[in-house]
Amino acid sequence: MAPPPLPVAHPPIEAHGYCKTGPGPMAAIRFKWTVRLDNGDYYVDETIGENSSPLVTGPLDRDAAIQLVDYRESEARRRFEQLKSEMSGRSAGANSVHKDSSVV
Repeated sequence: MAPPPLPVAHPPIEAHGYCKTGPGPMAAIRFKWTVRLDNGDYYVDETIGENSSPLVTGPLDRDAAIQLVDYRESEARRRFEQLKSEMSGRSAGANSVHKDSSVV
């Protein structure tokens, strides 16, 4: 009987420069979270659009900074999908009301 396969070791994520971008149709209102290293501490810069001043969170340890970026991106994606769902539900409801009101 063959021994079980060894788990694959993934190299650790490089925290400095780790970034994620939120969903959305327009770059001007899209969120971006970026980890940066400054004097041994990690900070997360949160920006909206290309030219905004960052909202800075930190200092954090390496893992906390990566987790914060992942969490913020995940929450933004969840809220975006929820909003899309609500909008398409309203659109479908408005279309059915419009069709019903044209019947006499």
